[in-house]
Amino acid sequence: MKYAQTDKRRKSELKSKKIGLSKLDKIVSKYKGQEGVLISVLQEVQAKFGWVPPETIERIADALKVFPSQVYGVLTFYAQFYLTPRGRNIIRVCRGTACHVRGTDAILKAVERNLGINEGETTSDFKFSLETVACLGTCFLAPVMMVNRSYYGKLLPDKVEPVLKQYD
Repeated sequence: MKYAQTDKRRKSELKSKKIGLSKLDKIVSKYKGQEGVLISVLQEVQAKFGWVPPETIERIADALKVFPSQVYGVLTFYAQFYLTPRGRNIIRVCRGTACHVRGTDAILKAVERNLGINEGETTSDFKFSLETVACLGTCFLAPVMMVNRSYYGKLLPDKVEPVLKQYD
């Protein structure tokens, strides 16, 4: 279950991923002439594409009559927005105190080893994205990992691979 990739291969795959500009135009046309709708537009773009492709920034700015730097500023300020494609399955490993004390570092390393990616990265086939969070709010299950909306608690490193295989 290795998903190792080279940086070169990853960059070429991202470049080849085409954005449907007609879909983008349809979204922004609903908001033309309205003020204070930038976040709503970005949320809708991300819902449609799974991320906010950088090449959409100028088009969004033009449609809303704002500077591209304003669009970029909002995108980089709010953690809910992503400027790179995300995997179909989002893995969140808890780094809260209870999880830390009970071995979350070993869980994170097991996920990274199984997927061949590091924290903050996405597998080359876009099946998985890996991130860490400050707390998942399930301290009684520590250490905890979440895949999409499912929680996996009281984990041990050797239990990580069977969990991930469910999402293949």
